[in-house]
This record gives sequence, C-alpha cells and structure tokens, in this order.
Amino acid sequence: MLFDKKGNNPVLAVGYLFKGLNLLASTELRRFVLIPILINVVLYGVALVLGYYYLSDLINQFIPGWLSWLSWILWPLFFVSFIIAGFFTFTVLANLLASPFYGRLSAKTLVLITGQPSVIEEQPLVKVMLAELKRAGYLLSRALPLLILSIIPGVNVLAPFLWALFGAWGMALEYFAYPLENAGVLFSEQKQLVGSVRLGALSFGGVAAMGLTLPVINIVIAPAAVIGATLYVNEMKKEG
Repeated sequence: MLFDKKGNNPVLAVGYLFKGLNLLASTELRRFVLIPILINVVLYGVALVLGYYYLSDLINQFIPGWLSWLSWILWPLFFVSFIIAGFFTFTVLANLLASPFYGRLSAKTLVLITGQPSVIEEQPLVKVMLAELKRAGYLLSRALPLLILSIIPGVNVLAPFLWALFGAWGMALEYFAYPLENAGVLFSEQKQLVGSVRLGALSFGGVAAMGLTLPVINIVIAPAAVIGATLYVNEMKKEG
C-alpha cells in the first residue's frame, strides 16, 4: 500500500479530522463510540484530579533556589511540558484500553462510507502484540529523553516545542494504526507509510493532540480521530 502525495496537504489532512467529528453523531457508529468516550471521561477525570493536587508541588521541586528569580519564566515552561507529557501518557493509556473498540469503530466507519462489508485481514495475535509493543517502545524511547530535558533548567525552554512535535507524530501513528491494522499493515510498515506523508500526518496529529488538551473536546477527539484517519486511509491509499 502507498499513500497519494496529495495526502501531504495539511489542510486536506486536518479536514478529515473534522469530518470525523461530524460523523460521531451517526446512528450507525454510535454504539462503537460510546464505550471509548466513557473510558476517556474516567481517565481524563483522573488526570485532572491528579494534576490539580500534585502538579504544582512537583514542578516547584524542580526549580532550584538559585534559579528562584527565574521562576516566573521556568514555571510556565514546566507547566506546559508536564501538561503535554501527562495528557500524552493518559491518551496512550486511554487508547490502549479502548483499542478493541477503536478497531471496530474503524471497520464500521469503512462500511458506512463505502456501503460494502468491511474486509479485515486477521493477523496472528502474537504478530499484532509484537507490533503494539514496537509502537509503544518506539514512543517510549523518544518520550524519556524529552522528560529528562523537561527538568533541566535553562535547556527546558525547548521542551514544550519538542513535546508538541512529538505529540503530533505520536498521535498520527496512534490513530492511523487502526485502519491500517484492519488492512493488515503492522507497525514497521505503518511508520514508513505515515512518514511518506509526514506534513499531512503531523498536521492531523497536531490538531488531534491540541484537542486532547481541551476540556470536553478531549473526550470525543480520539474516536473522531479514528474515524478521520479511516476516511483518510480509504481515500488516500493506492496499491503499489
């Protein structure tokens, strides 16, 4: 499978995410959307509570006394970095718990837009699990250096921007995985395929990541992104 190069257009790519939002209320998709939304409500509620009680104290511990005069600059940078990191972590957990439902949501979306029965290429469970572990390891290997960077005074001025870029790429890989796995494409090929339309993928993932930081919207953005990614893959794929 290959992607048409027009899929690299940021406006076109983001447009599929908004199409996904519009399809959330579809009667045919409603039962596939409900459980993921409930999972998101619970997990993001826990994230907000933990953030309210612990984030401020945690951030202040990382500002040494000799830099206290810079706290008015460093505190917002720490705050942004840990908010992004925290929501990214909870998003990965939410997607992991909801992944069986997202796979079905993607398949049902394909039925809805094509009018044809969905053909899902079943992969051996071991192969699928190895692919999931590869994606988790890939993201973790890049998240850990960013976490370290986020607590180094002075250097951490770059952290929010790097987290934003990482979050966009991670979300693109995450949501495109569902329609691609349904088509029999596992992680190694997914990464190469999504990378072939990197600008469009980063735009799609970036808007999805921003949506995940917004109250209320973060509850519905994940299933909308799954639907949007399914629309994108269906219209941009070509055999090669």
